[in-house]
Amino acid sequence: MKKNSLNSQLKNVGVGLVAGIFVPSAAFACACGCGVFDVGTSAMFPSSEGGMAFLNYAFQDQNQNWSDSSKAPAANNGDKEIRTSFITPGLQYMFNRSWGVETEIPFAYRNFKTITANPNVPDNTTTSVNWATLGDIRIKGVYTGFAADLSSGLTFGLKLPTGSYTHENAYDDVDRDSEIGTGSTDILLGGFHRGNLTQDEKWDWFAQAELDVPTLTQGDYRPGIELDAAAGIDYKGWSVGRTLISPVAQIIASERTADYGAAANSPNSGYTRVLLSPGIEFHLHPVKFYADVEVPVFAHTTGNQLVAPVLFKLSLSYMF
Repeated sequence: MKKNSLNSQLKNVGVGLVAGIFVPSAAFACACGCGVFDVGTSAMFPSSEGGMAFLNYAFQDQNQNWSDSSKAPAANNGDKEIRTSFITPGLQYMFNRSWGVETEIPFAYRNFKTITANPNVPDNTTTSVNWATLGDIRIKGVYTGFAADLSSGLTFGLKLPTGSYTHENAYDDVDRDSEIGTGSTDILLGGFHRGNLTQDEKWDWFAQAELDVPTLTQGDYRPGIELDAAAGIDYKGWSVGRTLISPVAQIIASERTADYGAAANSPNSGYTRVLLSPGIEFHLHPVKFYADVEVPVFAHTTGNQLVAPVLFKLSLSYMF
């Protein structure tokens, strides 16, 4: 029989790895809150005219059921695990010291485990669904004309509905909030700032936020509005030969409203979360390599949602 009303279309919340506003994001649907990929370290904020090509890999395994502010019994959620690898190539180009553009073309491979609706197997039988697809492409404009050193900026653009939001197996076990694409066109608005903490400019601080507002939707599903923000510090006093080494410490916060529509499960969607993320960057011009790990220290979910206890990210970029 089909999943009962308690377990069908249960909301899945993920805790995303973070990179900077110009580090490629996990820019696809993800009711699991992948917008958190779009805020973080200032390692790739623009600093001059020219371009940057990048490639990002991120991994998250949402395998813990969460309700309110604590872990909840797995039996309360018909969805058991969402394991996803994200690969995002992209390009940023600053035409001058005030204006630039950025595009990100994400791909994802997902393994989704849930209680199946297959009537030919015993009740509460788990099925595994695997698929790989293009995600939701993001295109943004960048304005950095507030200061000569490009230390402050605004971003604005669109998330396009290029990712699949209709993938299914034979028994319609994949809910809308577990798809890789949202099917929505979203307005993206953000801002960032970085500055020096010490006169020798070895210690820096940074802050950033981005708002994602779904505007045009499809299939009677409207994702929640999401606000992600990050702040942190980094140290630029280490080097080995010509390679600069910068440790990074940051805190990230996210707020997402409930999903709406006949295809949504509003009672099991929406959350607040806070994460701590240590990371490190290696810079051998014109190449940068960045890695971090993100650990949630607070999460409050509405209803039952799947969360990841830890996430990982690698980024490689080339400036030209």
